Amino acid sequence: MSVGEDGTPVGGGRAGWVAEALREHEEQDERERHDHADVGRRPLPADREQQVLDRIDRARRRRPKVREERITMSHGAGGKATQTLIEAVFLDTFRNPRLEQLEDAARLDIGGARLAFTTDSYVVSPLFFPGGDIGDLAVNGTVNDLSVSGATPLYLSAGFILEEGFPVADLIRITESMQAAAAVAGVQIVTGDTKVVEKGKADGCYINTAGVGLIAQDAPELGVALARPGDAIIVSGCIGDHGVTIMLARGELDIEADLQSDTAPLNDLVRSLLAATGGVRALRDATRGGVATILNEIAKSADVGVLVREDAIPVRTEVRGASELLGIDPMYVACEGRLVAVVDETPRLLVQSGLAGRACG
Repeated sequence: MSVGEDGTPVGGGRAGWVAEALREHEEQDERERHDHADVGRRPLPADREQQVLDRIDRARRRRPKVREERITMSHGAGGKATQTLIEAVFLDTFRNPRLEQLEDAARLDIGGARLAFTTDSYVVSPLFFPGGDIGDLAVNGTVNDLSVSGATPLYLSAGFILEEGFPVADLIRITESMQAAAAVAGVQIVTGDTKVVEKGKADGCYINTAGVGLIAQDAPELGVALARPGDAIIVSGCIGDHGVTIMLARGELDIEADLQSDTAPLNDLVRSLLAATGGVRALRDATRGGVATILNEIAKSADVGVLVREDAIPVRTEVRGASELLGIDPMYVACEGRLVAVVDETPRLLVQSGLAGRACG
């Protein structure tokens, strides 16, 4: 993948993405016709591709607004609805310079030290799945949010919301998994909280984790807004493993595949990359919304376009096959142990060589 100046993330054939984007923006344009007077509006250019670029430019400048009256599942899926909810409600209410960056962790300067601080909540179903469980998922997810901010993860909190009747044996299994994951990542769980709700008011067990990490004084500034035309975007391994594993583990689909979650800590990989090259501009872990959502965040934050070479993106045959049967795109499926790096053109090969052997075959 690479970053360009044409203003939008694209993938596949040109005709395909143009047609898809036009369809996608038709409804928004209809809203605009109702919200604004038509008098004096500039006519759309004849070139269909330029129409798309102009519409995306207008969409980027438009003030986010949640049009639904009630929260829907799409607001938690990590895509457009999630981003609109974040910007229109939370960012608008809590606005401050650190929050406006919308990175995976806030960077704080306290008493001469540079810290990274993050929080996340986990509501996965089923709680136990091939390759992991909600416990190691919670630890790895928070460790990774700190890592991609350029910090060394140090300490975590763990908050539990438990449903009345939840088996104590399952809770012990989850906490032991969290401790094992923390040991692998080199962090400690140092504080926490527990609440119990009535039966039927939760799905067994929910977990919230927060984390603190230390950023070295000479660490590079990282952020998707720093992406520049000509940069390369590199994925550290196969995408979509976790999301498809969870969907199949629910047992609602008559599909069998030899898959397991990719949940894993990324702090060692991030440390190796930053030590190997000074050309890393941004790092993200591809969780909800998958790699495609990160590409859109890069395009929006840096005001660039992203050219995607789909055949260069590693996807397991099992994930691709299951995705086709389910009618979903692996690019939008969650990962829990995959790194997306934006790197300067110069050290691209160096970074790629550091990731060699991590991609799937």
